[in-house]
Amino acid sequence: MTTGLIRVTAALVATMAISSTSATADVLWQDFSATYLQGNNYRIESPKKQVLTLEHVAATSWGDSFFFLDHMREENGNRDNYAEWSPRLSLSKTTLKSFQYGFINDILISTNIEMSSLQSNFLYGLGVDLNVPGFRFMQLNGYRRNNDGMAGNWQLTSSWALPIQVASQEFLYDGFIDWTSTNSEQRSSFNMTTQLKWALHSFFGMTSPLYVGVEYVYWRNKYGIADSPFFRTHESNLNLLLKAHF
Repeated sequence: MTTGLIRVTAALVATMAISSTSATADVLWQDFSATYLQGNNYRIESPKKQVLTLEHVAATSWGDSFFFLDHMREENGNRDNYAEWSPRLSLSKTTLKSFQYGFINDILISTNIEMSSLQSNFLYGLGVDLNVPGFRFMQLNGYRRNNDGMAGNWQLTSSWALPIQVASQEFLYDGFIDWTSTNSEQRSSFNMTTQLKWALHSFFGMTSPLYVGVEYVYWRNKYGIADSPFFRTHESNLNLLLKAHF
């Protein structure tokens, strides 16, 4: 069986498992949001870029799901789209047994599909939901990456959300960290993307959250491309941010 067929088969098996489980699934809660970003220090692409991000997150009776779509507009006129879908199967929900131990709240089977015009990558592994005092959530996921058109490698991902109260003002500090290992065609890369957001919805009498703030992106060897004096791929980029939930 070819490598490509193995990848397709793995993706189909995972999708079928999720579909069969979710046929009678209940959505416990869900959230949709739109974010506008503008930054001036991007690497590899045009330095100045505007990004519109659409996100949907849901908790269900079988686990959880996170989807986002980035629509990117570069200063040079280029347009591009990039999306990821990350469904996870909760062992506690699907087996009706508790997997809580210490800071561990749940163990999950984690999957992720990365989709762009250039390639589609399928990731699978295990995840852990953690109970950390003060945090709205904290997740750790470890993946094996089946990369489209190149050798596989490994990825570790952490994500979190921390509400902050300063006097009567509400802030939210959230983000993620991705680390990927080296393979025969890519260098190991590190990406930390964090957002610090000030809640404005109370000023306008809104029930749905509205935030303004900044997003800070730090890359080493962006996209697995080695940084060099002749082609810089280390990125330190501050974006202005406006985010609305619906």
